[in-house]
Amino acid sequence: MEIAEILSNQAFWVAVLRIATPLVFGTLGVLLCERAGVLNLGIEGIMVAGAFAGWLAVYAGAPLWAGVAVAAIAGAVFGLLHALLTVGLALSQHVSGLGITLLATALSYYGYRVSFPKVNTPPTVTPFAPMEWLPIPVLDAQTPLTLLALLLVPLLAYLLYRTPMGLALRMVGENPQAAEGQGVSVAAARTGAIVAGSALMGVAGSFLTLSAFNAFFFNMVNGRGWICVALVVFASWRPGKALLGALLFAFFDALQLRLQQSGDALLPYQLYLMLPYVLSIVALVLVARKAGYPQALMKPYRKGER
Repeated sequence: MEIAEILSNQAFWVAVLRIATPLVFGTLGVLLCERAGVLNLGIEGIMVAGAFAGWLAVYAGAPLWAGVAVAAIAGAVFGLLHALLTVGLALSQHVSGLGITLLATALSYYGYRVSFPKVNTPPTVTPFAPMEWLPIPVLDAQTPLTLLALLLVPLLAYLLYRTPMGLALRMVGENPQAAEGQGVSVAAARTGAIVAGSALMGVAGSFLTLSAFNAFFFNMVNGRGWICVALVVFASWRPGKALLGALLFAFFDALQLRLQQSGDALLPYQLYLMLPYVLSIVALVLVARKAGYPQALMKPYRKGER
C-alpha cells in the first residue's frame, strides 16, 4: 500500500485524531504545570491512575462522564501530593515526579489485583459512542472526549494570554520574586496549576479505558506520558503548538501502523515501530533549540528569598 493511498483514506485521519487525543490532554496538563515553573514527571503514573480509576468507577455503575470526573479527581490528588513535595517542601521536582509515577502505577495495579483477584481477562465497560450526529467528517467518528480535548486548546490559550489569572501563572513561572512583589501567592498559583494540570493527565488516562478501549490492562499507557513531556518542549510551551505536536506524533504513529499492515512492506516491522519516535526526536531537536522555556522552571521558591 502506497503512502498516497494511505493518506487519501478517511479512516487513517480518524486514527490520527484518536491517537492524538490522550496526548493533547496530557500535553496541556504538563504545559500548565511547567508554565507555573514546576516539572511534573508524575504524568506517566497519573495517566495510569486516571485510566484505572475512571474505568473502575464506570464498571461499578457510574455514568461515563462521572468516570471521567473520577479520573480527573484521581489525577488531582496525585498532583496535590506532587505540589506538597515540590512547592511546600521545595524537594527535587525530578525525584518527586518519578516517585509519583511509581506510586500511582503501583497503586493502580494493586487496586486491580485486589478488585479482580481471579480474573484472567479484564472486565469490559460500554465506552463512549462516536458522535455520528456531528456533520463534520473525521470528527463524527470520534467520541466526545476528543471534542473536549480540541476545545481545551483555545480555552487554555485564552486563560494563559488573555486573563489576569494566566498572567499571574506565567509570572510565577518566569519571575516568582516579581510575582510575589505584586501580591501574587507563588505557592498557591503553582499548587493550583499542578493540581489542574494533573487532573488533565488523569482525563488523558480515562480516554484510554473509556473511549479508545473498553477495559483496563497493564502497560496500556505505554510511555505516552513521556511523549507529552517532550511535546511541551516541541510546542515551546504554547497550547496551539502543543496540539500541532500531538497531531504530528499521532500522524507518524498511525502511518507506521498502516505500513505494518500493508502486505508489501519492504522493511522489518521494528523499523516501522521506531518511525514515530525517530521523526518526533528529529522534530524536537530542530524546534527545541529555539524554544524559550519558563525561566523559573524546576527552580524551588521560598517566600522572601532573593
